[in-house]
Amino acid sequence: MSDKFHLEIVTPEGVIFSGDAKFAQFPGSEGELGVLPGHASLVTLLKAGAIEVVDVSDRKEIVAISWGYLKIDERKVSVLADGAVYIGGSSEGEIATALQKAKDLISSMGTDSATFASTVARIDTIARQK
Repeated sequence: MSDKFHLEIVTPEGVIFSGDAKFAQFPGSEGELGVLPGHASLVTLLKAGAIEVVDVSDRKEIVAISWGYLKIDERKVSVLADGAVYIGGSSEGEIATALQKAKDLISSMGTDSATFASTVARIDTIARQK
């Protein structure tokens, strides 16, 4: 069994993230969903929130999504999202800009205030670790 899987996060505008990962956590419609290499095949709905990815170099990446679908099969893990923002950059300014875009995306979905607050707190925490 492989120690990684390929993850793609795609929106109508194009590919937001594409790379190999050791682990990813998704905001499933029924709660958080963790995926490791060799996960059983699955298709499920994702709600607004943050996707946390641990890449093969043990770096944490984060992508905020509005909502979408998660598909897991033996070859790869795919997210088809209505809207998504990759939170990253090489400077604090770039990361701050991406954070604001992610917050705007999540708030535009009209999610309840508790969901919005917990998602924003999680995004902020992970972004500070970059």
